[in-house]
Amino acid sequence: MRNSVVFILFFLLSGLASAQLGPHSALVPAGEGLPPLFLSIPESTPNVSDDQVLAPFAPPSNLPRMAPELAIQVYRNRVGQQMARLSAYSATTLIRANLIDTKQYGEYEVQRNYSAPNSLAFKAVRFSGDNFVKSNVILRLLQSEADHVQKDDPALNAISPANYKFSYKGLSQVDGRTVYVYQLKPRQKRSGLFKGRVYLDVYNGSIVRAEGSMAKSPSFFIKKILFQQDYEDIGLFTFPISIHSEAQTRLVGRAIVDIVYTNYQPTSVVVQAQSSPHL
Repeated sequence: MRNSVVFILFFLLSGLASAQLGPHSALVPAGEGLPPLFLSIPESTPNVSDDQVLAPFAPPSNLPRMAPELAIQVYRNRVGQQMARLSAYSATTLIRANLIDTKQYGEYEVQRNYSAPNSLAFKAVRFSGDNFVKSNVILRLLQSEADHVQKDDPALNAISPANYKFSYKGLSQVDGRTVYVYQLKPRQKRSGLFKGRVYLDVYNGSIVRAEGSMAKSPSFFIKKILFQQDYEDIGLFTFPISIHSEAQTRLVGRAIVDIVYTNYQPTSVVVQAQSSPHL
């Protein structure tokens, strides 16, 4: 029973994290697309230029501040453009899992490589900690993420008006960046959606942070899950750099997962085309 509860817990968290790895340490292919919190339905938006859609982060002196409504439109278009233009990337992912009440801990580092449109592979680098945490928490989390990406419809978990009601809450600061804050309320109470807030950069419309609690737990044994996921602009693209998740369960108590992403090396479609030899 204890093992199954841990699996249910981290299966729920798998919709938030963005590393995928199979149950073994070899390179394992995953499914299509980008991490769930990047996935929105791209729609045509009038009066939004390509420069606004994929403008790299710049200080206020270089870009004007957008209106809150325009920032949402630009964010949604950025997501669609990123999915179209990102041909590949590599990154390092570090997963730390901590079962507080049982005092069990594990830390797993993996290397991941994405190649459009549907190749996502991971290779184990190192592990330290409790083998129970490795086998029944981290590897199950990563395997469930791979299943999530392969089988689920990305549109069902998208941060989009189809899934959420947006409510503007004002200005704030996140790590020195000025952001607009929006309250999100899911239109349906189902697994994969959350209730909370997103923070968008006021100058280029990129997502800076998403936080909240899961809209629905799939199990009686899971009381509540809270999360915070931060993003960073790297060139023309936006990637997750960390996610912190805390869960309260009825059998194993408090569980914490931290995932950190570093060393992103993105490649755009344009750069790849220019570097290819002419036939």
